[in-house]
Amino acid sequence: MSATESLQQRYGPWAVVAGASEGTGRAFALQLAAAQIPCVLIARRQGPLTALADEIRAATGVVCVTATVDLSAVDACEKIATAVGSREVGLFVCNAGADPHGAHFLDGDIDQWINLLNINAVTMMRCCHHFAGPMRKRRRGGLLLVGSGACYGGGSFMAAYSACKAFELCFAESLWSELRPHGVDVLYMALGTTDTPALRALLDSKGMPPPAGLASPEAVAVTGLEQLSCGPLYNWGFSEDEAGFAPTSPSARRARILAVDEASRRIFGDA
Repeated sequence: MSATESLQQRYGPWAVVAGASEGTGRAFALQLAAAQIPCVLIARRQGPLTALADEIRAATGVVCVTATVDLSAVDACEKIATAVGSREVGLFVCNAGADPHGAHFLDGDIDQWINLLNINAVTMMRCCHHFAGPMRKRRRGGLLLVGSGACYGGGSFMAAYSACKAFELCFAESLWSELRPHGVDVLYMALGTTDTPALRALLDSKGMPPPAGLASPEAVAVTGLEQLSCGPLYNWGFSEDEAGFAPTSPSARRARILAVDEASRRIFGDA
């Protein structure tokens, strides 16, 4: 079986990419289309979505659906579900959630931090609940949460952002433990600094040049799809047994999750 056929079988016939207008989200949509998996492309701006859908159709013949949704809104998941309609979704890629502010917590308006929380936690969790239910019944599918190494600890200028990413990490690990007996893959992808338009805009606003060694969105998309079946965690640029920028390696965290899962089963049973 080819890599394309494997992706289609495991994560088709449709994917949903939240935050698809640029950067890594755009790269995921292009990579999936190359494997002949059409996407429902979600973002706030219609222009980039339309351009991406046109590019995909011209290059691959794959027809994608677009929907403009503010992922910080309370009804974001409902709007995404409406855009998806009756299509069978085998993969949900949660790619949105960057912090465009780069500010101390008390120097930013509280609403901007609440919006960041809604995107990274509330909408993400609602969408996972909506899409993973049918996946569990079909006993196949995947949830790919694109996160950050900021999940491993807070720091100046990162109060809300690192907290959101830590929530995503623990949620993904728990969901991986819950869904792995049902054939559904879950991966939290902890990225380092990645060359996205959002990062470049933030750096430009502060008069700073891009640092060296940025990961490319294309490499992130390729690696994310390769690592999805190896969840629940991938740290960008490091192997399974390397801690890297994390306190422990993915393999050590996996062992801990399985041990906690076993202890939980003794209390709550296998249901």
